[in-house]
Amino acid sequence: MNRIQKVIILVNLLIVLGLLGNSVFKKEQLLSDGTMILLELAPVDPRSLIQGDYMRLRYGISGDIDYDSITKTGFCVVTLNADNTVDQFRIQEKKSPLEANEHLINYTKKRWNDINIGAESYFFQEGEGEKYENAKYGGVKVDGNGNSLLVGLYDEDKNLIE
Repeated sequence: MNRIQKVIILVNLLIVLGLLGNSVFKKEQLLSDGTMILLELAPVDPRSLIQGDYMRLRYGISGDIDYDSITKTGFCVVTLNADNTVDQFRIQEKKSPLEANEHLINYTKKRWNDINIGAESYFFQEGEGEKYENAKYGGVKVDGNGNSLLVGLYDEDKNLIE
């Protein structure tokens, strides 16, 4: 391997490490500075036997959407109650100025009349599935750009299930 090839490999490695570090930094910033939203969970098969201890999540807001009228990607705009649960929501195609107490969540439309907000899977330790079966809310942190990150599942009293 000649010197130019080694330099190219090193530059590529630095680019990959830089992109990975930037992604981790953004997620950490979202965890610390994001707004907590408790999204009510809709009924779904609670566990996937093939993938191990894993729960597929579906959110209650997705049941009130006319899927034929929405674009493939866009934003859910949610208004929160005092306890961080969703009071009202609407779908909009583009990012636009928000009213007070409104927050954006990016979505992509799936084929089967469902939307994906990027937090549809929750993995837990083997053998601990029973304590998550009665989860009522998914806790999602969002930033001003609509990026979301699932931080945990919550019970009906809005307590984090640990």
